[in-house]
Amino acid sequence: MRWSVGIEAEGDRVLSREEVVELADAVAASAGIATGIGTNRYGARLVVQAGSRDEAIEKAAEEFGRAVAKAGLPRWPITRTDAVSEAGQAEDPGVPSVPGVPGVPGESGGDDG
Repeated sequence: MRWSVGIEAEGDRVLSREEVVELADAVAASAGIATGIGTNRYGARLVVQAGSRDEAIEKAAEEFGRAVAKAGLPRWPITRTDAVSEAGQAEDPGVPSVPGVPGVPGESGGDDG
């Protein structure tokens, strides 16, 4: 199933237009769009194939990490994710627990909220 996954990272400085354009170029291969010009955040919406919401977020986070590196952006922590399937199954936004994916917090040790 196809999923549209939004990911946003937040950091300590304002991004230039050129930096976000570089991110947009890097996510274009994943039918992605980028956001963040003039803010202290950058983000992307990517389309991935996955069997579940968690798998979609994990795949998108991996692609997002590659795109961030290709664009030469700083690796800021991911602060927001959301995912919607092609069937229209919206999921609550949040920050997933994805061990081993750079920029995505690991397991929370049982305290999810």
